[in-house]
Amino acid sequence: MTTASIAALLHLAAGALYALLAAIVLTRRGQSGTGRRFGAACALTAAWALSAAAGTGGPAVPLPAWLDLLRFGAWYGFTLHVYRRSTGPSPGTVRLFAALAGVPMAIGAMVLLAPNVPASIPSPALWSAGIGARMGLAIAMLLLLENLYRNTPQERRWSINLLCIGFGSVQGYDLLLAADALLHGHPSALLLAARPLAVALVAPLLALAAARNRRWQIDIHLSRQVVFHTATLVVSGLFLLGVAFAGEVLRHDGSEWGRVAQIAVVFGGVLAVAVLVTSASARSRLRSLCVDHFFSARYDYRREWMRCIDTLTAQETHTGLPVRAIRAVADVVDSPAGALFVRAPDEVAFQWAGSWNLPSAVDPVPPGDALVAAFGAADRIVVLDGAPALRRGIAELGQTWLAVPLNHFGRLIGFVVLAGPRAAFTLDREVFDLLRVLGREVASRIAEQRAAQVLSQTAALREYSERFAFVLHDIKNVSGQLSMLLTNAEIHAANPDFQRDMLATVRASVNRITRLLRRLQADRRERAHAVLTLGDRVRAAVAAAQLAHAADIRLEPVGTGAGVAIDPDAFDAVLRHVIDNAVDAAGDAPVLVRGGTHGPHVVVEVIDRGPGMSAAFIRDRLFTPFASTKPGGHGIGAYQARALLRAAGGALLVQSTLGAGTTMRLVLPRVEPDVAALAHLPAA
Repeated sequence: MTTASIAALLHLAAGALYALLAAIVLTRRGQSGTGRRFGAACALTAAWALSAAAGTGGPAVPLPAWLDLLRFGAWYGFTLHVYRRSTGPSPGTVRLFAALAGVPMAIGAMVLLAPNVPASIPSPALWSAGIGARMGLAIAMLLLLENLYRNTPQERRWSINLLCIGFGSVQGYDLLLAADALLHGHPSALLLAARPLAVALVAPLLALAAARNRRWQIDIHLSRQVVFHTATLVVSGLFLLGVAFAGEVLRHDGSEWGRVAQIAVVFGGVLAVAVLVTSASARSRLRSLCVDHFFSARYDYRREWMRCIDTLTAQETHTGLPVRAIRAVADVVDSPAGALFVRAPDEVAFQWAGSWNLPSAVDPVPPGDALVAAFGAADRIVVLDGAPALRRGIAELGQTWLAVPLNHFGRLIGFVVLAGPRAAFTLDREVFDLLRVLGREVASRIAEQRAAQVLSQTAALREYSERFAFVLHDIKNVSGQLSMLLTNAEIHAANPDFQRDMLATVRASVNRITRLLRRLQADRRERAHAVLTLGDRVRAAVAAAQLAHAADIRLEPVGTGAGVAIDPDAFDAVLRHVIDNAVDAAGDAPVLVRGGTHGPHVVVEVIDRGPGMSAAFIRDRLFTPFASTKPGGHGIGAYQARALLRAAGGALLVQSTLGAGTTMRLVLPRVEPDVAALAHLPAA
């Protein structure tokens, strides 16, 4: 491959690289003026390199030469813009630097235009003027870079180091190329062919400089993971190259020991790289090095936020929320261990809730502890290193480094104590702000878990209290029946018929109490729904009600063969309650009970001609627990009846008119023959 072919390929690679960089910068919306200047310079560099690769131009119109001159002008203008914004020079200084580059650029333009004008300028003089203009441009850029670096404050020079190194290297190369041409009377073909390589190698430095410098406001995103892994590969590759070189030196020793030493050195080098790559401390140091030198912000906040959420919500069976909360905070500062202290809503002291790679703490931290006081009202991150007085309350944890408060709606509900980082870590305002935000998110998760636990306990207590309320209501009904029995016994005790009725009533009451105790002991999920035959259960309930109330309860013929899937005791309780209420409302008037099948449902109706109820009463009070209009009533009967029917997939419907009476409809889904076998399975 010839030198010209190599030069063309290198120009093509440089053009593609700068075209990609220009596209990244110029396609971003809301780019700053500095960003637009940067993108324009990249675009001109890409155009110059691609035109040179294509061999565009000729003696009359040397396009690559013109684009090279414009490219320099664009980069010089960008650097002057950065110099003016960063150091605030006087207008005279800006004009001076503009003239330093303007004069050689004008000379270079005249040299490019000279072949097109009828001027009798000797060719050697024209060539010398072009070389002098090239040297003048390089010297002007180097002087500008020197002033930019020297006048930038020491603490901010890290943001322009890469810019100065990149431009200074390219201009130094151009100065070398011009001096060599001036010395030998012609430019070096090798140096000219390698020039696009030097320009291409500078592109990553310029991209990193733009990404890390906030003052430029150029929106270029560099993945921290890509930079970190690339740096890992580069460092590992350089180390292995050094190992290979040492092995090659040992191999040329000539002796057997030299060959053995070569194998040992290479094997040891590979082993060392493997250990360093898997070492958390080594990765931490390399990550810190990349962040300090390649990025203007320490954190990729989107990634840190997503990592925190993923850690807190990870469904790992071997780690609970306390450990996940510690890790969500510790990972930000590369801490390998920590402990969590939380305060319950009804407590004042902070109790140890969990540890990650730290021992447990037995003693609670009182609210008056120096560490708690150090948090203050502003969620202050407390540095424990070198402050033994602050670590007195958590001395059981050993050496600790940081304490992060967990604040939820203005109340300190806990704090996370962290051990020292794996590698040296600089604490600044950016770190403290991120820790403060993550501390509030962790506090929200802990409060959410507490609320879920309280809700679960409340639901369990409610279910248990409902069972007691239902049992209390049934016991009240049994007590009423036995009281009526005792009252009638004083009058009819000697009547054999009454005696038989009394025994039947007592037997029914005992069975009812026994069933209530069985229901109270059984868990709701363990109860089985049985398939009940409609006619048998309704007739049995009506007979029991007639015996208990001695009232006129009429039963119309009920269709047989229809079945419903419901707990037998629950169905009896609902029907008894509805009939009891109808008897109380009807007074001396009869109560009608009837039932049948209506489509896919089985319906039982209990009709009375009592005073009836208003629509507002049915809507607002009838099914409200503990709201009763009866003297001594508990207001749980109607609520219980509807709840039991709904649990079986049914409903309790009410139709009532004031002064005309009430119809209560018990609606249950009809069980088909092929479903009946499933009714004996435990309810979910």
